[in-house]
Amino acid sequence: MGAVPAIARVAGALLVLAALAGAAAAFPVYLVVGGQELRSADGFGSALVALLVPAIHLVVGGVLLRGVVPKFGLAYAGVAGTLALGHLMIEIYRGRTSTARPGVEILAGERVLTSGIEAGPGWVLGVIALGLTVLAGAVAIAAWGRTVMEDGGRLDPLRSGLAGAAILLGVTTVLSLALPAVDVPDQLVTDPATGLEMVVTQEGPQALLERPGLALMGGLLLAGAIVLCSVIAPSLRPRLAAVGGLLAVTVAVLATALTAVRDAAASDELEWTLPGAGLLATGVGYALLTILAWRLRRA
Repeated sequence: MGAVPAIARVAGALLVLAALAGAAAAFPVYLVVGGQELRSADGFGSALVALLVPAIHLVVGGVLLRGVVPKFGLAYAGVAGTLALGHLMIEIYRGRTSTARPGVEILAGERVLTSGIEAGPGWVLGVIALGLTVLAGAVAIAAWGRTVMEDGGRLDPLRSGLAGAAILLGVTTVLSLALPAVDVPDQLVTDPATGLEMVVTQEGPQALLERPGLALMGGLLLAGAIVLCSVIAPSLRPRLAAVGGLLAVTVAVLATALTAVRDAAASDELEWTLPGAGLLATGVGYALLTILAWRLRRA
């Protein structure tokens, strides 16, 4: 490992700032929808879910800021920033332009109609956190070629297998994101005139690619980034860089899956769906690949 350039430490500092902004965003009012104040964290369990991404950002950013195993941190920041770009567009749509085409959404565990939305400080801090993450990713990519860090190449014979598994998980993740992870169950009602039972379908939340404009562009970017990062992460060198890239994908997918679990558990109006279970399964799969890439150094 050579001298760590200053630009790599800048990427770590940006990641730390993104973590602090993301943690601060969990507790103030997120959005005000129809006069109802929504918060990302309104209990212990929801706080743990909301703080998962900031906690990992803080740890990895701190390690990178110190100049320890820099390509691990740079790979994490680069992948996290790439994935955060799509999330940033979706968040801007939610807080600014979703009222142009009102629809049912699941926001902070509540089923709401986006006919009138006011952005709260939690939303502003969340957008700042995502913007800083995107910036950290761009700086990390710029610092990659200037940072020297190599190993003995013990992982190289197994990289193709890791990449194949990661691509399969990436495609499955995108297919799971294409449908809502939580939905409104159908109601069974009795017709008072005939006494027959009927199934009444209720309008559920919009899927990732059903939203218009900026949200649609963000959804497409997010889907493409997941597949692209699944291909690139296992091929990064040295081995710890592959671990960092896979860790970033793992955190992003697990955070989305656990948010769906939180929403379904917090509301009696919502139920967890098969795509939501698929997201959780792929998140666990990415976590296993990350652990495998890390532990294979002993092979």
